[in-house]
Amino acid sequence: MKKIINTYKLFLVATLFLTLGSCEDEFTNRPPEDGISLDAYYSSNEQVASATNGMYSRTWFQFENKFMWAVSEVGSGNMYTGSADVNAMRTFAINGSDTELVNGWSSMWANVAQANAIINFLSSRVGPAVDEDVLQNTIGQAYFMRATAYFYLVRLWGPVPIIENNLNYTSSPVINTNRVEDIYTLIERDYLAAIDRLYEKNRGTNYAENGRISKGSAKAMLAKVYLYGKKYAEAKQMAEEVISSGEFKLYGGPSLPSKTYADIFTYGNNNNEESIFAFQWKTDGRYGSGNNCNTQFGISTPQITTSNASYGGVFAPSQDLMAAYEPGDLRRKATIMLPGDSYPEVKVLLAGGAFGTLTVPAADQIGGQNAGAAIKKYCIGIVNGANTGQVDEWGMMENVTYIMRYAELLLIHAEATLAGGGSTSDAGALASFNAVRNRAGLSSLSSITFNDIFKERRLELAFEGDYWFDLGRLPRAQAISIMAAQNRGNRFAAEYYTPEEGDFLLPYPDNDVAKNPKLLEPPVPYDFN
Repeated sequence: MKKIINTYKLFLVATLFLTLGSCEDEFTNRPPEDGISLDAYYSSNEQVASATNGMYSRTWFQFENKFMWAVSEVGSGNMYTGSADVNAMRTFAINGSDTELVNGWSSMWANVAQANAIINFLSSRVGPAVDEDVLQNTIGQAYFMRATAYFYLVRLWGPVPIIENNLNYTSSPVINTNRVEDIYTLIERDYLAAIDRLYEKNRGTNYAENGRISKGSAKAMLAKVYLYGKKYAEAKQMAEEVISSGEFKLYGGPSLPSKTYADIFTYGNNNNEESIFAFQWKTDGRYGSGNNCNTQFGISTPQITTSNASYGGVFAPSQDLMAAYEPGDLRRKATIMLPGDSYPEVKVLLAGGAFGTLTVPAADQIGGQNAGAAIKKYCIGIVNGANTGQVDEWGMMENVTYIMRYAELLLIHAEATLAGGGSTSDAGALASFNAVRNRAGLSSLSSITFNDIFKERRLELAFEGDYWFDLGRLPRAQAISIMAAQNRGNRFAAEYYTPEEGDFLLPYPDNDVAKNPKLLEPPVPYDFN
């Protein structure tokens, strides 16, 4: 933790003097990044609005690049990998020296620190020409990001320190962790603070304007937090406020029938009407500004490759997930590539240097993970102008990473209506649930259980970083039983591993424990004043 506190001044300077990242259109509207005085930098609405640019991308990069997939997807049994740097969670063998664990932990605290700088200091650094609503909207985005970072921290590590102002701890960087219930209180308070400050929006067809979060985004995330706390009435109310607002729409649903589930994950549909919150990537020549999923997923062999880098296919679908789809589920082909599947919109590099379009080869020619399949979601292929956007020297691209979509909000609404009961035939719950199923090409159900919703969440949100957390919401014995039954091997050899109680929370990084031994002490109550 000392490392985190000691880097606070760096984040403070970065936040107040510079814009750490940039994305297309509104995210590129920023002043030069050298020789700027503090007063001059925040003299206009545009400069204030740009203060959170980096918090949509670069502060999340070390979380999203490998850690998110290595824990939430490999750990949950959705993904398979044999790559040594990301496969520890496949066998529940991760430890505090794991490089990607350290990266994920550090990324969360970078987000907290930068959000704290904006929340605590931005108001005193603006000139008279800055409109109050612009200032408050920017601060609202910081509250949203801090809440989101803590939502990940508490679900991954459990008790962690609550830090609302890093400067409070510069003289005493050895800090106690706080209770899980207090962390959830902070998260709820932060999302409510964001709701009070953020602009209302209507996600329209001008996708370039949809990148930033809105009041509806914060309400949707708060509905999810309430669901985790089994505050079903609050979760239902918040979800219904978002649904009734009409801000978001189901891609391929009745409002947008010409679109499909697969269309959500194409570059041209970045920030579409279904996107509630997504990381915004921009290939600006700096490492950590682009999205690496096209390389990490997909196919990379001497015969055919979808990667723009010299490697690819680090992650693959698990045998267990491939067996989970029912016949006719349109999400399967949009999520997992099986031999013989054709994707004419995806450009590939073939043996000998020729280019072609993607027809998935035989199982033994798909890639080094020996899964016999590859991941389609977020795999958009060889750079190809308007179809893919640009690519940087590391093979990273500009397609967004979804953290929450409207489909999930609909499933949250259905589960909150169920409210822990055995089943429900409530019309509103069925409307929300069946909208997601129907978009996937599946028939409606007339009554739903928790298990129905749980399965639907897995298939709808596969490779979007949620299944590990869904398993963590179950009674431990039930989650352990599910995971112990998963085939976590490749197509040649089935492998089974049984997690223990302690495997559902990650270890703190060894270096941070050495600097702050209080991480291992019992958590203490937090004083919210």
